[in-house]
Amino acid sequence: MGMLKLDLPDEKATRLFGNDLARALVRGDLLLLSGDLGAGKSTLARALIRSLAQDPDLEVPSPTFTLVQAYDTPLPASHFDLYRINDPSELGELGLDESLEAGIALIEWPEKAASALAGPAIRIALLMKDEGRVAVIEAGDAEDRIMRSLALRGFLARSGHGSALRRPFAGDASPRVYGLIADETGNDLVVMDQREAPAGPPVWNGKPYRDVAHTTNPTVHPFVAIDTALIANGFAAPRILHSDLDRNFLILEHLGNGSFLDENGKPLIDRYCFAAEVLADIHMAGIGPVVSGGGVSWTVPQFDRDALMIEALLALDWYLPYRLGRAATDSERAEFMAIWDDLFASLNKSAYGLVLRDYHSPNLIWRGDRDGRDRLGILDFQDALWGPNAYDLASLAQDARITIPPEIEEAAVSAYFSRRMQMAGFDAQRTAREFAVMALQRNTKILGIFVRLNLRDGKPTYLKHLPRIESYVLRTLPNPGLERLAAFYADMGLGAVTI
Repeated sequence: MGMLKLDLPDEKATRLFGNDLARALVRGDLLLLSGDLGAGKSTLARALIRSLAQDPDLEVPSPTFTLVQAYDTPLPASHFDLYRINDPSELGELGLDESLEAGIALIEWPEKAASALAGPAIRIALLMKDEGRVAVIEAGDAEDRIMRSLALRGFLARSGHGSALRRPFAGDASPRVYGLIADETGNDLVVMDQREAPAGPPVWNGKPYRDVAHTTNPTVHPFVAIDTALIANGFAAPRILHSDLDRNFLILEHLGNGSFLDENGKPLIDRYCFAAEVLADIHMAGIGPVVSGGGVSWTVPQFDRDALMIEALLALDWYLPYRLGRAATDSERAEFMAIWDDLFASLNKSAYGLVLRDYHSPNLIWRGDRDGRDRLGILDFQDALWGPNAYDLASLAQDARITIPPEIEEAAVSAYFSRRMQMAGFDAQRTAREFAVMALQRNTKILGIFVRLNLRDGKPTYLKHLPRIESYVLRTLPNPGLERLAAFYADMGLGAVTI
């Protein structure tokens, strides 16, 4: 790993560097901050901790006398000052190991315990230069993260937002990282940082999962092209205000925070029905399969048999062992795939269209103060596919994170059908059957994903959603033509659930 020198001409630049560092850190990071008195260590430490706390006015006292100060930030931080310690062994008594297990640790005067801090760390030396300072950074394994964060600062500067403080923003389970900045009027803008994720091992005909399922494209090109096409057709996708297509950075319009839920957390039927009507309009707009705009052209990947199947198999690989305490047998796998092959073969490929893929909360923003389609903000469509339109309808009407009662599902589906019937050639009967198939495929996939998030990724909170997804499956299975799948799922232990 190399050594990076960063000019910090004034205190403001030092504070922005602290802000950028905060956005690059992960649990377990150890920062060693050295420099003479007055070099700016306290300024940098204070800016970093305030950024982690998302509080620009947070009191951050020097831990010179307390030796360590802990902060209950979203990424917990412990600030150490070793100036007054006499022996490196005191670090253990101060709780360094515990701090790194919980979050990050920032240490000033690390040279006082150099022998105990010889391992991996982010080392930052601040050297005086004219009226400012130079930061000399040796980041080890964190180098790519820090370089990426500094590159994003450069993008902000080129876009006229070089002094903006970056704040975290809820993202999704992907390599995309989102942040917020404020424009000159104080309004929030969204910053998208599309990072490339490891491909993963080959799992299907020599290909990794992401390539088979067409997830996590490493560029912003799909988002830019589809976003431009949606806006051109009168839909409220976020406007792209600035872009760096080479580094895959975007600054986007913030569409708001309007929810589809009432004050008690219950879904609002009128909003779900409106979203269904807008979805019908998207399908009737005839967007794709090749979309262009914003300087890029994108061919939407096919939601083909392999993509549909590898998603469904997540339930067999993760959910079935969770329910039954054993792996699927070869015969069970063969039967499962044969059932789904028959269902996939029944899909009407001539009626395929743009599938946004995650058309549900929280990717739909209610904007009740707007008119027409502008009342519905639409997010998260960069992984769109060319496939059965019914998939997005199922995503909306059987929301994975919001319990949709049967009457609201029925109303949303009816609203969609009523809208589509305005267009000649719409086959309601076939679409109703494809809705059932796609609802089952999607929920089957989600059963597997939520168990995987628990067992593989250590995120047990997702298990609380399982009863909801199971209830959707049980609600849909009685549809005609699904008898083999219903019998198979009964054998998997999918029985009555309460929600």
